[in-house]
Amino acid sequence: MIDSETLSLRELGLPIIAIIGRPNVGKSTLFNRLVKKRRAITDAMPGVTRDPIPERWLLGNHPVLLVDSGGVKLDQEGLDFLVTQKSLSLLEIADAIIMLMDCTEVTAEDEMLIDTLRPYSDKVIIAVNKIDDPVRDNLVWDYHRFGYPRVVGMSSAHGLGIDVLEETLLEMLEMVELDEAPETEERVRVAVLGKPNTGKSTLTNLLTGKDTSIVSDIPGTTRDVIMGDFTYKGTPYTILDTAGIRRKSKVDEDVEYYSVNRAIKTIDEADVVLLMIDVTTGLVDQDKKIAQLIVRRGKGVVLVFNKIDLLKGVENELDAIKDRARFLFPILSFAPIMPISATGAVDIGKLLDCVWSVWKQLNKRIETAQLNNFLRDWSEAYQPPRGSRGHFKVYYGTQVSAPPVRFLFFVNRKKDFPQGYVQYLKNCIRRDLGFPQIPIEIELKERRRNTPANRL
Repeated sequence: MIDSETLSLRELGLPIIAIIGRPNVGKSTLFNRLVKKRRAITDAMPGVTRDPIPERWLLGNHPVLLVDSGGVKLDQEGLDFLVTQKSLSLLEIADAIIMLMDCTEVTAEDEMLIDTLRPYSDKVIIAVNKIDDPVRDNLVWDYHRFGYPRVVGMSSAHGLGIDVLEETLLEMLEMVELDEAPETEERVRVAVLGKPNTGKSTLTNLLTGKDTSIVSDIPGTTRDVIMGDFTYKGTPYTILDTAGIRRKSKVDEDVEYYSVNRAIKTIDEADVVLLMIDVTTGLVDQDKKIAQLIVRRGKGVVLVFNKIDLLKGVENELDAIKDRARFLFPILSFAPIMPISATGAVDIGKLLDCVWSVWKQLNKRIETAQLNNFLRDWSEAYQPPRGSRGHFKVYYGTQVSAPPVRFLFFVNRKKDFPQGYVQYLKNCIRRDLGFPQIPIEIELKERRRNTPANRL
């Protein structure tokens, strides 16, 4: 049976290439090799990948959708059943299927998959993995006995045979390699971070309109960063669901360690981060550490107070929770707070409107002349204080990047320049120039005495 999430991959309008196989044959290693980045977690422990992981990939400069799947098992208990069903649901909608096998052995699970793939044999490549030694080259011939016309020997770990695999895929999909790749549309990339069981996967599934992530009460169900696409008010979005981030003392499994690190690295891939907080428990120190990482990287952040449907209904209860968050985490004083219920789909539109507003601010640029006109007004309203060597002065400024939003101000003395005045400039920029909800970075630089004021 094809689930709604699998069907929706078709809506992206790209050819779909699925990597299928039993656990621990190297599917995620091959996936990372092809997309040229570590999107899927690789580990010797079987069953690390649970959700299908789609990634846009250029095959001969043609955009396609490459999907890494969870390992298919014969014994399907608990989450294994969901993982197997999601993996097998890819078979019907895929344009090409890479059936990955291990050259050192053929297991009962391999045999089961070989039989399952018979109806799709015209779009299957048997990829015999771990051919990383010339001695093993002859092992590939044994895999022709299964009767599939396309058999490729390769090593996903060492990159051997990858060119042959790509050529076979191009031929199967009737594609000719292009000199240049087509331009891609601009998308708003949103990462969902937070502690385990705050509702990250539930929100992701709600926004994408499908079961992008497996939802379970078991903490740590999500391990890889799961990607999904959706459109809101005509704007395309990509959402990244991450593993729940716990304190280091509670991260006792290697796979979870890599999951947490991958989640943190996802901040760099996102434009706006939704920091999910269970409103019934409030913010904790771990949320503060995540917030510091987000602000340090200049990303937008929205504090999402989830599960408001579980509040007790006490008067001003939500306002008190907001006030406490502002008091405990002044580093996020600029960040908007959005109360929602992911399970009840309450105020999701307001949340997305907020994300769009934050994204627009992150990409806003201010002309240098406009900035310096305001700077004169700010300086007249509140002059920089006096130091031991006389008054500090701010001569002029310019915006140097967006995103992240950074401003450079030229001053007479950088050493001991009062940080209170830097904060004053940040507050003025937020108030007067339209950056009220994002982190702003200000850098100071001394202007040389012989540098004309109109030369930056």
